[in-house]
Amino acid sequence: MFSKVLVTLAIASSAFATVFVTAPVASTTYSGGKPAVVTWQDSGSAPSLKDFGPSKISIYVGNAQQQTSLQTLNESVDVSTTNSINFTPDASIGPNGNEYFIRFESLSLKDAAQPQFPALAFSAKFTLDSMTGVFSAAILSQISGQSTAPLATQSTPAGITTPVAATTTAASSSKKPTSTGSSAASASASSAAVLSSRAGWVGAVIGALVGVTMF
Repeated sequence: MFSKVLVTLAIASSAFATVFVTAPVASTTYSGGKPAVVTWQDSGSAPSLKDFGPSKISIYVGNAQQQTSLQTLNESVDVSTTNSINFTPDASIGPNGNEYFIRFESLSLKDAAQPQFPALAFSAKFTLDSMTGVFSAAILSQISGQSTAPLATQSTPAGITTPVAATTTAASSSKKPTSTGSSAASASASSAAVLSSRAGWVGAVIGALVGVTMF
């Protein structure tokens, strides 16, 4: 049985995450029930991947203020010693669509500005097809706020600008694997925290999303 969690985010002072997600990207399409992969590299910005360390990796939907975990892909993987994980999307977590993204939650590194919260990193939004689930009204409401989704643009180590993750912070929670459809309707929110955001950074994120969300 999956459980739903709503996580309220605060925008951290450091603009970009150390984890540079190279797959999935905005043009990626994965299929429910079929093998897929998440890959990443060091962004070249502090903190290092070694500092980011062991991380929980999950599929999420939502926006910069609220997100719902749909499927946990790995409970703990050291991003400094591993650069990819294989997984199979659970077809029941949602419908076909391009509102999905990967979230990395450091299990050891805290946000420099607000150390009560872990460091986070996000992939670009990507598409899942061959899906059989549906989103609850609460999840659809979160998705409607996608103009503030926690995605931004950043130059890769090679100097190419690509949609990637913005570093943010979030309240940690216990089990977050998912859900949608009838499961989502019965699931309860396990944790939430409301924090203030930095208006200037949010403006930059919204500007960046003009290009990021249209795929």
